[in-house]
Amino acid sequence: MHNGGVTEPKTYGDAVAVVTVTYSPGETLDRFLDTLDKATEREVQVVLADNGSVDGEPERAAAERDHVRFVPTGGNLGYGGGANAGVAALGDDVGWVVVANPDLEWDPGSLDALLEVAGRWPNGGAFGPLVREADGTVYPSARLLPSLGRGIGHAVLGRIWKGNPWTRSYRQEAAAPSERTAGWLSGSCLLLRRAAFDSVDGFDTRYFMYFEDVDLGDRLQRAGWLNVYAPSASVMHIGGRSTASASARMLAVHHASAYRYLADRHRGLAWKPVLAAIKLGLALRLKLETRRP
Repeated sequence: MHNGGVTEPKTYGDAVAVVTVTYSPGETLDRFLDTLDKATEREVQVVLADNGSVDGEPERAAAERDHVRFVPTGGNLGYGGGANAGVAALGDDVGWVVVANPDLEWDPGSLDALLEVAGRWPNGGAFGPLVREADGTVYPSARLLPSLGRGIGHAVLGRIWKGNPWTRSYRQEAAAPSERTAGWLSGSCLLLRRAAFDSVDGFDTRYFMYFEDVDLGDRLQRAGWLNVYAPSASVMHIGGRSTASASARMLAVHHASAYRYLADRHRGLAWKPVLAAIKLGLALRLKLETRRP
């Protein structure tokens, strides 16, 4: 990592590693590792950055597979903190790092397809594949950054008026799946140029969960890197993302992260009334989303 611009940036080799943050991942971890074997013809090391699993699955997977390492993070650091710890455990030969959820299944050749796209974008810092959900629908994983207008509209109205223009614009759902730049890419599966990841000091660990990928995409752009959507590569995310099954606590964490993202970028007295209105809107949305039917 750099230190206030004093130290020279590190140079890395061309090796590829995959970091997945585990927290009692269950049987999905084997599917992740089995399908990863068919996603690339390259030798890839895998780091299981473990945030305190109690199911024994990460330890077992690492013991059974030569290319998989179990790296305890020392506690539950959240997604970004766990990912940072996993990347820090890699040698300087690794210049390309995939950060991915363990409840992911790779399509055959998908990692090689991501790396091929990366070769076409020398200023690309992050690359994201097409992400399908378990029912085959395409998840809008390459989005615009949440501007204040889009952020308020989506945050306040997203649940009660799903077709509102702010949500549709933010999620980029109408955009055809083509290779293009995006404001940010879903953290469920990201190929990162390690030098780019270094240049922004990795994920911001203040985001325990949610919005760490939005924040990373924004900071990469500000540092001169591109976020590139690469739908020629595709994966399936089998994890449950439905807010219907999400706990009130997780929704509260999501809304707190959304507020942090906007508050970080709109500082000063002039923004305080606007931020207060956003906080109120998020509180109302949380109440709507968690009320019992």
